[in-house]
Amino acid sequence: MAVGARSGAEDPEERPEAPGGEASGSAPPPPKDGAEGDSGADGADAPASDPGEEARKGDGGEDGSEAAPGQGAKQRSFWKELPILIGIAIVLALLIKTFLVQAFSIPSNSMQDTLQRGDRVLVDKLTPWFGAEPERGEVIVFHDPDGWLGDTPSNGGFGAAVQDALSWIGLMPSAEDQDLIKRVIAVGGDTVECQDGGQVMVNGEPLDESSYLFPGNTPCGDRPFGPITVPEGRLWVMGDHRQDSLDSRYHQNLEGRGTVSEDDVVGRAIVIAWPVNRWSTLPVPSAFDSVGSAAGFVGPGAIGLATAVPLVLWRRRRLLAREAAAPTGAAAVGGVEGGVAQKG
Repeated sequence: MAVGARSGAEDPEERPEAPGGEASGSAPPPPKDGAEGDSGADGADAPASDPGEEARKGDGGEDGSEAAPGQGAKQRSFWKELPILIGIAIVLALLIKTFLVQAFSIPSNSMQDTLQRGDRVLVDKLTPWFGAEPERGEVIVFHDPDGWLGDTPSNGGFGAAVQDALSWIGLMPSAEDQDLIKRVIAVGGDTVECQDGGQVMVNGEPLDESSYLFPGNTPCGDRPFGPITVPEGRLWVMGDHRQDSLDSRYHQNLEGRGTVSEDDVVGRAIVIAWPVNRWSTLPVPSAFDSVGSAAGFVGPGAIGLATAVPLVLWRRRRLLAREAAAPTGAAAVGGVEGGVAQKG
């Protein structure tokens, strides 16, 4: 009967006893030199294991019941990384709020029809870091300069706490911030005025405000002012709804005569972000294109001064040259006379 190895899952075939009482199926002694022990000295083969079973044992243990690798690790990894992702999002939001843009809510009607109560605007806070200054016609957000808003009651409760948390990361405006939003009419060095029944004049140029003034309003019929020269580094601001805006006109008795310091400016409102049906940008109206700078407004005087200075310098130079030449000539004449006297 042929003797061979079977699968490790079955019992080995019974073999007749060999002379000496040993079972022919007993394993031969291991080789002395440590080489492969496939067969003994008498050529009998040892039982071999099933390769498929060995593969199953190597992959999934004894019973192959272990779950697919990576399933539990992925869930644990996500929950571990979630706080890190939240922290990164908060840091990015703080950086965006501080250096890029910030959202503000419109609480009043002072800027109708350009802005409606409840609108959300995005304010550019990046360009001021590079030296950009507010310009005429821009809609800006600024801190309350001298108590324009008065005392506002503080709200408490859970809603206020949520708003404070969201405003801290820039998702909502703060309830404690005393900020206003108006349109820049004149900048430092400009002369601005508006007489009863007339138009707003900036550096002698009338403004055509029909594109943004609230329908039915007059430029300053309820509160004429000026002329006022805006100090350097300050701004004259007004609301588009003139009859419902407590702007620079109403605070001329305060420091700065109703003007706002550029240091109090948070940034320029550049877009209406909410509600969706009011998405739009906030460009500078074309009415301000015709307004010359304060230097252009005083141009004739500057030209006269620039012409007079060279003439004065030229005349002074001639006088100095004449005075310098006079003593030299007198000395020469005296020397000749003295010489003649000595010679005689």
